[in-house]
Amino acid sequence: MGLRLRRVNEILREVIAEECQNLKDPRIGFLTVTGVSTSPDLRNAEVYYTVLGDEEAEAQTARALAAAAPRIRAAVGPQVRMKYLPELRFVPDPAVAHARRIEEILKNMDGRGGSG
Repeated sequence: MGLRLRRVNEILREVIAEECQNLKDPRIGFLTVTGVSTSPDLRNAEVYYTVLGDEEAEAQTARALAAAAPRIRAAVGPQVRMKYLPELRFVPDPAVAHARRIEEILKNMDGRGGSG
């Protein structure tokens, strides 16, 4: 990934995170935008996020973000000068699920430990 694309991703992350904080949808839990990955042609962007809570809170937040994506995109437009404003797709951050899985494995290993 080039320096320009990294800068675009970071600027989009900051602006999208700010716009998400302004959403008044009660389905959105405690949300953190962790990153943005924009396609090289700048037409699509995956917005990675985490949400605090159980699976139901995550599902509700995902639905709310999908519904709000066009509005967030429209709000980002005036703040970011780009030839193309990417379509936004919100995706749960896979790093969080990966960390949970590692934590689960470690807990299971600890429970089986020897007499030490």
